[in-house]
Amino acid sequence: MTALLKGWSITTIGQIAEIGPRHPQNLEDSLTVTFVRMPALSETDWNFKSSEERPLGQVRKGFTHFAEGDILFAKITPCMENGKAAIASQLSNGLGCGTTELHVLRPLGEINPKYIYHFIHRDSFREEAARNFTGSAGQLRVPVSFVCEAEVPLPPFKEQHRIVAKLEKLLSRVNAAQSRLTTIPRTLKRFRQSVLAAACSGRLTADWRGNLRQSREPRWQVMPAQDACEVVQSGSTPAKDRFRSDVGIPYLKIYNIVNQRIDFLHKKQYIDLETQKNLKRSIVKPGDVLMNIVGPPLGKVALVPSTHPEWNINQALVLFRPKAFLSSQFLYYLLCSGLPYSEILNETRGSAGQSNISLSQCREMLLSLPEFEEQQEIVRRVQALFKTADALEARYIKAKAHVDKLTQSILAKAFRGELVAQDPNDQPASVLLERIRKVRAADVNKKVRRTK
Repeated sequence: MTALLKGWSITTIGQIAEIGPRHPQNLEDSLTVTFVRMPALSETDWNFKSSEERPLGQVRKGFTHFAEGDILFAKITPCMENGKAAIASQLSNGLGCGTTELHVLRPLGEINPKYIYHFIHRDSFREEAARNFTGSAGQLRVPVSFVCEAEVPLPPFKEQHRIVAKLEKLLSRVNAAQSRLTTIPRTLKRFRQSVLAAACSGRLTADWRGNLRQSREPRWQVMPAQDACEVVQSGSTPAKDRFRSDVGIPYLKIYNIVNQRIDFLHKKQYIDLETQKNLKRSIVKPGDVLMNIVGPPLGKVALVPSTHPEWNINQALVLFRPKAFLSSQFLYYLLCSGLPYSEILNETRGSAGQSNISLSQCREMLLSLPEFEEQQEIVRRVQALFKTADALEARYIKAKAHVDKLTQSILAKAFRGELVAQDPNDQPASVLLERIRKVRAADVNKKVRRTK
């Protein structure tokens, strides 16, 4: 830990908070209290997302107790790593009970609850907590001893409030920026879909056709996929013992189509040449267009790249091998748009659990095709617009990465004392700690006298 600022002290959570307090035993069972489950705790906000009201008698035993102003800290994996925590507020009769997977911290004396909440919300605190897990896999928990002994840099009482106020102001801005950023992927997705819809309906090249009309009338025609393609065929699956994981002919399944591209880096599977000879209908080549016919979801489409001379597919995928008058790239965009099979999906939507398209439906699927020259123009324009979208997406990813780091950067500054100015007139934290020590000592003496 870095050198402390003047007026700050190093303490532990156990010295400035009561850990795991219980409700007084003399409370009536009929008293209404707030009840919270783990989903009620947010990963990003100190407020409860939801709560219930129950008679104390129903939840007094077998549940965690807390009161107004207590800090709740999820102790079980993965809730702890995800940052689930809260400050109990607006409790019915000022009291609450909830899941047993919580550590409850009750600040003592002049300790700001939000100061502790933000302290335990740092990545570094939760990473250290995870290193001290106890229990078995899937049931790992932060022990109470770790919480008690965790060191806290404590500023003067008034400085705690200045830090909390500054934190909430800055973090609200970060949250607002994150909220705005979350809309960008959806906007870009809608933009790409609208580009495809315009391209494959002819709207995108309406001006191009207008200019061309001076010399001749451009034509669009509708035909079944089996007439526009040399091959429309699904694949097949060899015996399990014919697969290899190292070398051979790449074998593709639905999970190899990611974001409308072939992804063969993360899940590789191969077959040998001898097996390939018995799976002739499964062979796909560069320039073929693949689409899944088993879902959900349907609509996974990919253009086969030239990284291998031949590939193989299973029966959940169908290949389209365009004839000379049909551009592979245009067919790829056409299938990505969903327009050719939208009617098929509408017809089958009423069937319970329907999530497949048959091979015969793929062959009979109607394709609306312009002349080859216009196909090329459409591909050019779509690629240009998608390039712009890709550039915006790259900027979004960079901005999101920066904003995602801001919260932890701000928290780190706060607990190094770099977020707000110090006031030399503030009473040192050591005085505050001494008052807490005396109060706790007096409480212990009272308990001892009552026991005697």
